[in-house]
Amino acid sequence: MFLVGLTGGIASGKSSVLQVFQQLGCAVIDVDVIARHVVQPGYPAHRRIVEAFGTEVLLENGDINRKVLGDLIFNQPDRRHLLNTITHPEIRKEMMKETFKYFLRGYRYVILDIPLLFETKKLLKYMKHTVVVYCERETQLVRLMRRNNLNLEDAEARISAQLPLKDKARMARHVLDNSGEWSITKRQVILLHAELERSLEYLPLRLGVLTGLAGIVSLLYLLTRYLLPSP
Repeated sequence: MFLVGLTGGIASGKSSVLQVFQQLGCAVIDVDVIARHVVQPGYPAHRRIVEAFGTEVLLENGDINRKVLGDLIFNQPDRRHLLNTITHPEIRKEMMKETFKYFLRGYRYVILDIPLLFETKKLLKYMKHTVVVYCERETQLVRLMRRNNLNLEDAEARISAQLPLKDKARMARHVLDNSGEWSITKRQVILLHAELERSLEYLPLRLGVLTGLAGIVSLLYLLTRYLLPSP
């Protein structure tokens, strides 16, 4: 099995692309879902967030108020970095657990939806392929204003707070251009899936694991023969 890191930008259409991969039967790990899971009450990240940002980031039921927390860190890089140091280690742990489950089920590749794949660079070394869902900035602005009911100034501020999609596209191995008709984008996703399915890049890891397991079984057999008395 090999890992495929998928990223994009706000209103680029990444969520829609992920839905197509899922419809094709692909294994997809959504980091946003994991991020919401690890900050639930009772988890270490929840306690540390409250200690760092105060109880004003909590809803009445004790859950993290994501909007309030997002507003707190939006224009404050230091506070955003603090939040990342709290949540990212817990997110990585859950990602590895989910990836291992898919490995055991025999999937050839797993798509990891990682919004900050190129910004943090911490997971890049594990990715055999990287994919960016791209669209032109003008298209991105229009979609964001319509989707979030924002004015032009607020939409531009949110887009400018992220690494430009053009920069991400230059760093990615694959680019899915979602600037035009959705049917064209969907066709690109289907073709990429076919390419990844044909790849034999999953074999080295799987053969390595099987070889390792065979070695362990052989060792246990020899130890059993040595330690247990003959009949």
